[in-house]
Amino acid sequence: MKNKNYYAILMAGGVGSRFWPVSTQNFPKQFHDMLGTGDTLIQKTFKRLAHLIPEENIFILTNERYNDLVFEQLPSVTKRQVVLEPAMRNTAPCILYASLKIKKENEDAVMIVAPSDHWIEDEMAFTHNVKTAFEYCQSNNALMTLGITPTFPNTGYGYIEYDKISEAEIKQVNQFREKPNYEMAKSFIEQGNFLWNAGIFMWSVKAVVRAFETNQPELFKLFSEGYNVYNTEFEDDFIKANYAEAENISVDYAIMEKSDNVFVIPATFDWNDLGTWGSLYDKLDKDKSENAVVNSKVLLENASGNMIRTETDKIVVVEDLNDFIIVDKEEVLLIFPKQKEQDIKKVLQKVKNKFGKQHG
Repeated sequence: MKNKNYYAILMAGGVGSRFWPVSTQNFPKQFHDMLGTGDTLIQKTFKRLAHLIPEENIFILTNERYNDLVFEQLPSVTKRQVVLEPAMRNTAPCILYASLKIKKENEDAVMIVAPSDHWIEDEMAFTHNVKTAFEYCQSNNALMTLGITPTFPNTGYGYIEYDKISEAEIKQVNQFREKPNYEMAKSFIEQGNFLWNAGIFMWSVKAVVRAFETNQPELFKLFSEGYNVYNTEFEDDFIKANYAEAENISVDYAIMEKSDNVFVIPATFDWNDLGTWGSLYDKLDKDKSENAVVNSKVLLENASGNMIRTETDKIVVVEDLNDFIIVDKEEVLLIFPKQKEQDIKKVLQKVKNKFGKQHG
């Protein structure tokens, strides 16, 4: 039987603009089956969390515009479990808000904050790592995170530097480091005590609320003033009136980087943050010419290293094209060099400027 004190906050409010044209503001990537597995990313994440956590204790934190999508894709969840942000304010305000709701319901809760768009292959290893963290957090005033052992000097992630001396599974964090340049990333890997920051956090509800109270007194005051109305019919009115006043700040800046009771477990599972078409390409099976195909029927001649995704069973013919992203979605066709994928955000803005917001 699952532990009734185990909770999760599933973060599902992002737009995922680097996955345009499939991911749009009205229908972002977490609600798509990006890998062609039969499950959308949010469905996959919900099932993964439910290995350890009672389904009724998994809260979905999302923007109010995605309310209907959540209930369509997760029909077993109740209104109580869907926490809606009326405004985009980064991760700290929404995590504090959800934590206060959970604390009011169960002061003994321990919880995980998990993004809805990560790909994790070994779900048993993930569950083991989270359970280890939960057991530690139940008896310690700790803020914990899962770090990913780097496989190459990636400049797109923040890094976690931990205490090199410790042989224990749970390691004290020395500091968080911003996204480095290539030389700095190389030196991090050579030093051997750096992990990628995956944005997966675990803590007791008491510890995280205390951390906000200590490090973000204004934010804490704003949200704690509504404590009496949380989990009642008056909660929505309070949040609509006050949420937009919150500072736009990430949970990393707000509490993790300011606290001295931060610990990390080096993850024992494969992980991919599915942030770009290239990261999706890395996770997919390839043909003998290293082309990755989702949904399409393809005829390929002298074509290699391409990422191809269309509506189901669309026939795609490609000749003499290498290392491109080819994505067809309703009224938009994207054909874009894979090495420039970070520029897709800028292209989306140009498309909106020229053809109108409805295309993004």
